[in-house]
Amino acid sequence: MAKLLEIVEYADNLLEARAMRDYCPNGLQIEGRTQVAHIVTAVTASRAVIEAAIEAQADALLVHHGYFWRGEASPLVGIKYRRIRELIRHDISLIAYHLPLDVHPVHGNNAQLAPLFGATPIARHAIDGVELIQIGELAQPMTPEKFGALLTEKFARVPLHIPGESAVLRRIAWCSGAAQDYIDVVNALAVDAYISGEVSERTYHSARELGLHYFAAGHHATERYGVQALGTHLAQHFGLTHRFIDEDNPV
Repeated sequence: MAKLLEIVEYADNLLEARAMRDYCPNGLQIEGRTQVAHIVTAVTASRAVIEAAIEAQADALLVHHGYFWRGEASPLVGIKYRRIRELIRHDISLIAYHLPLDVHPVHGNNAQLAPLFGATPIARHAIDGVELIQIGELAQPMTPEKFGALLTEKFARVPLHIPGESAVLRRIAWCSGAAQDYIDVVNALAVDAYISGEVSERTYHSARELGLHYFAAGHHATERYGVQALGTHLAQHFGLTHRFIDEDNPV
């Protein structure tokens, strides 16, 4: 068991959360009980995840997608109210890390994808000062079809593949989540393929005209791993129990 505020302070410092401009507040978003023994992690603090955390008797819920996003309405009504009401009613803290969890070199979403791809990270590329794009080399060069099959196996879903020009993939770039619009930036990095989570209608035309292999593997699917890694690390560091809740999401 550990003090909630000690856990949050440690995670804030580990992820350098205060140094990063983001679309939402990072760290403690809703304060619950002061002592934490059991932490539950998930990608998004949805109603279903909150109900699972309550069922698991969690003291704190740690997610990648929390609340209070820039530009959203402030009143606590509707879906937001019902979610927050249940957290407060059961005295469960909500801790969320967005961009800091994407970019962390060890526990981050993009860092955690490298072993799934069988890739050795070689560089990171910054977007607006944030090193979001990861570049790596595959341990074994493979055809686009074989790489697509690898993604299907690892993510348990068939990725959308927009074919490019390279017959063999060696050097790849990736960015989890809604990173499809970085494709033009990635094309200048001399890679054979780009992998993100989501895809937009315009991405198809960009990929085809650039001649770059593009794989959309799913927003949720590509962001499962950072929060699990962080939860496992916090559990080991503070002597907590940890459970990851994987709410299936095809997007």
